[in-house]
Amino acid sequence: MNGTQWIIFILIVQVIHFLGTWKLYVKAGRKAWEAAIPIYNGIVLMQIINRPKWWVLLLFIPIINLLMFPVIWVETIRSFGKNKSVDTWLAILTLGFYITYINYTQDVDYIEDRDLKPRTGLGEWVSSIVFAIVAATFVHTYFIQPYVIPTGSLERTLRVGDFLFVSKFHFGARTPMTAVAAPMVHDTIPVLKKRSYLNKPQIPYFRLPGFQTPKKNDIVVFSWPADTVRVFFKAEEGVQKPIDKKSNYVKRCVGTPGDSLSVVDGFVHINGEKLELSDRAKVMKNYKIYSRKGVSSRLLGEIDASDYTRKYIPATLSQNQLNILRANGIAAGSDEKGKPVILTGPQGLPIELIRELRLSLKEESPLSRVANMTDDMVAKLRANSSIDSVVMEVQIKGTPGYNVFPQSPYYRWNVDNFGPIYIPKAGSTVEINNKTIPLYKKIIRDYEHNQVKVESNRVLINGEEVSSYTFKQDYFWMMGDNRDHSEDSRAWGYVAEDHIVGKPVFIWLSFDNFQDGIRFNEKLRWDRIFTTVGGSGEPVSYFKYFLILLAGYFVFDFFRKKKSKSAS
Repeated sequence: MNGTQWIIFILIVQVIHFLGTWKLYVKAGRKAWEAAIPIYNGIVLMQIINRPKWWVLLLFIPIINLLMFPVIWVETIRSFGKNKSVDTWLAILTLGFYITYINYTQDVDYIEDRDLKPRTGLGEWVSSIVFAIVAATFVHTYFIQPYVIPTGSLERTLRVGDFLFVSKFHFGARTPMTAVAAPMVHDTIPVLKKRSYLNKPQIPYFRLPGFQTPKKNDIVVFSWPADTVRVFFKAEEGVQKPIDKKSNYVKRCVGTPGDSLSVVDGFVHINGEKLELSDRAKVMKNYKIYSRKGVSSRLLGEIDASDYTRKYIPATLSQNQLNILRANGIAAGSDEKGKPVILTGPQGLPIELIRELRLSLKEESPLSRVANMTDDMVAKLRANSSIDSVVMEVQIKGTPGYNVFPQSPYYRWNVDNFGPIYIPKAGSTVEINNKTIPLYKKIIRDYEHNQVKVESNRVLINGEEVSSYTFKQDYFWMMGDNRDHSEDSRAWGYVAEDHIVGKPVFIWLSFDNFQDGIRFNEKLRWDRIFTTVGGSGEPVSYFKYFLILLAGYFVFDFFRKKKSKSAS
């Protein structure tokens, strides 16, 4: 629905409200016409039901209004003596039209000074829960929302298992576009595993004023532009999802509106110059390590490298042992010579499993192997006398990569040698032809809602042949710091301004064993708890200061209560 359609819809709702309540307004000592004036009728209704006038604002906030409307319906009928459970359920299940029935068929009296406290423990509990959800939804939608890092696309800048607070107000909170959705969940209702929203109606995009715009080097949370996944890791037909119900991704902004971006031998360049990253950015790349003495897993473990393979050669491997290894998600079988072999990631084989299966093993230390490392890790390896060389793996320029935007034969790009590509700015105009349309087709069609058709050498937009296009909004380029293990803008292109969600500002908890199931008694990353995401220099934990403040509060509260008791 566009803006005009929403205005018409709101006016229809106001007419329905007037027709269904005007007699009740009169019974409450008000004028009938007061039920017909938009917004003012809400203020008057709050006075009738003895509730704060500011509740009217909650009726205009998407998602929160879905919670507030049933509350208002119930409060309205109770103001006219309808206090039974059946009345409450009728008001809710008829979507408020039970009020219309009362308005025309019931001779009710207005109770001006009714008791506003719930009459039962259950009623008080429900009331508390509703307003707790309203408050939490308001904070999550417009101020701060917690997120968790589930994948390693930003390793080691942000770690898998980092729990973040993401600010919505830095870039300006994006108001919900999906009008009907369950509060406090994203696209799926937990346990039920059902969609949490209705695709229609949709509210036009609007963003509250912020005090920043995403700039180069910012880490940004955004709605994944290419998301058609109903459930991750489940093969099924894709679904069309509203923007605000697309999966949330977090990456580093490396290109802003108006930039010309390219990736040259693995390094991002902006307008022809190499991008200087924040000193907190720990970019990772795949490196090939060579040593005549063999590259041991122990050495890679000491520098905390990742994404390398460990190869074990067992003396023997029975079918039963093979089955148990595979049941534990471990690759086991035979090599090209028919000899038994076991392959794992950096974590290696669990000691308990080795003992259980009584395996006799020898780990191979090959002359060369590939590992994913930061610059600091590479420097440590190169300083080691047992290592001959460490070489960054780079895909050759001109070699088309797999799943690389814009998936066109005109652009023989890969993740290490990509571009140059223009990042559109609102109001800027680009030339449109057979060669450029693959770059901008998704923007023009999906983000700016035009019909695009390519016929022979002609490009048609909304049925008319064009040679240029002017963009309606800003776009950004997002990439993961874990460059060889990140699906980002190099795979699915630009991120539109209306997809921006917020800015991570704080890590409040972090688990090293997040993917294996959280255990609070082990692998808690104490040095990352209560650290800021932005800034420069090594992150500093403010956890001890939090504990001091918390202890101070309890001491203050103890003496406050003690003083209060003695005074009484």
